[in-house]
Amino acid sequence: MARRSFALRPKLLATVVALAAAVGLGTWNAVGVGGSDSTLTGLRIMVPNNPGGGYDITARTSVNAMEEAGAARTVEVFNIPGAGGTVGLGRLAAEEGNGRLAMQMGLGVVGSVYANSSRITLADTTPIALLLEEPDIIVVSSNSEYTDIGQLIDDWKADPDGIAVGGGSHPGGPDHLVPMLMARAVGLDPKKVDYVPFDGGGELLASVLGDKVAFGVSGIGEHIDQVEAGRLRVLAVTGPERIDGVDAPTLREAGVDVEVTNWRGVVAPPGITDADRQALVDAYAEMRGARQWRAALERNGWHDAFLTGDDFGAFIRRQTAQVESVLGELGLA
Repeated sequence: MARRSFALRPKLLATVVALAAAVGLGTWNAVGVGGSDSTLTGLRIMVPNNPGGGYDITARTSVNAMEEAGAARTVEVFNIPGAGGTVGLGRLAAEEGNGRLAMQMGLGVVGSVYANSSRITLADTTPIALLLEEPDIIVVSSNSEYTDIGQLIDDWKADPDGIAVGGGSHPGGPDHLVPMLMARAVGLDPKKVDYVPFDGGGELLASVLGDKVAFGVSGIGEHIDQVEAGRLRVLAVTGPERIDGVDAPTLREAGVDVEVTNWRGVVAPPGITDADRQALVDAYAEMRGARQWRAALERNGWHDAFLTGDDFGAFIRRQTAQVESVLGELGLA
């Protein structure tokens, strides 16, 4: 099968896509502090899925790091889940000109916009920053009969209707694309995959632990605590390299020709001022130097992928085209 490469960031390639309850107005101030040009206050960050998912973890980690770095204070993180992130996206777009609001997002929202035929798209937002890249993991409960990915693939091929897979994203998102691409790689029809979507990795976790699905696909950062506690078993990693501290091969090492890297970033409402946009970019740039952020990158298997402003906007447009193309190739568009 021909391999297809997609740009994730400059000089980094992956075979497949490196694949919101009211919003209050709050207050925004720029206040000089301790040698820093300004500190943002009153910023609100929307998470378009449930608590415990990858967007939620990323948003709360970034806020803690911003505050540690002195880039922001009194930042509120709140959740508006629904339709794979497109409910939150609609709320964001309705807040045109609101420079004190941002939304955590990523490849999953790109896919949901397309899969749900959303009238509001990421073109209706102001790109702020790409923050990180993260591989997904193929995971089962510690009670599962599956101890390696080969066993799972063999049973899946023998009885695709009897193997349910759960993912923390809706159709079009990374957790959905991974099993579809895996199916194609091992000779299964992606249309026959029994995929069960959840609004974030937090919801997925309960189903994996309860053996409601045969296996789950999600980001390592959402489940690392359960992996370390011995409640979850990682069978494979979807990225190009193994994850330090996780005893599992990459899919390619296991003979499944699939490589997928997820990513997460931040967008703001349309029509914000250039000054407000730059203030947000600067806050995230300062955040990257915080100890808490660097520690989270290492612990969660995240990779720094910082890209801002118009460059991030161009990245989103490329990713949108790539998701549409892959879903079409899989016969899922």
